[in-house]
Amino acid sequence: MKATGIVRRIDDLGRVVIPKEIRRTMHIREGDPLEIFTDKEGGVIFKKYSPLGELSSFAGDCCSSLYTVSGMFCCVCDMDNVIAYSGQGKRDILERPVSRECEQLILARKNYFAQGSDTGVKIINDTGSPVIIAASPIISEGDVMGLVAFLETPDRKPSVTEEKLLSSYAMFLGKQMEN
Repeated sequence: MKATGIVRRIDDLGRVVIPKEIRRTMHIREGDPLEIFTDKEGGVIFKKYSPLGELSSFAGDCCSSLYTVSGMFCCVCDMDNVIAYSGQGKRDILERPVSRECEQLILARKNYFAQGSDTGVKIINDTGSPVIIAASPIISEGDVMGLVAFLETPDRKPSVTEEKLLSSYAMFLGKQMEN
């Protein structure tokens, strides 16, 4: 655990304010769920909760299946991180924070397919980041939870059938989260 030097008091209703600087750096927005942990030394730890993260093993298996069927690199992201990835460079991508552009793509709540001169959207903030060329949002109970994406693969663009497969997979993950 890292000390911030910030001290806050609990109010009479048991609330504590998380400072704006910490909310900004940890990408915590109003309404975001936080999971609460305690440690043996009496510490209380707040961690941003990702409902999609609960399905990371399942998402990873399905991502591998999409990669096997299509031959295209595939990933699943929640609002903050890449939670499943199939393709080259897995260690460099998995569990890394998504780029600001990827986050905007998620918040747009619609399918994305790179067209013509559109070079795609970087998945993470890194110069060598793979680029999203097709993506579909994961929506559960009306809330956007993340996205499923095909990444740029040398000499390979997704067919219409693969784009529909991507959309179906995103809907399937959304339904799994509802159950």
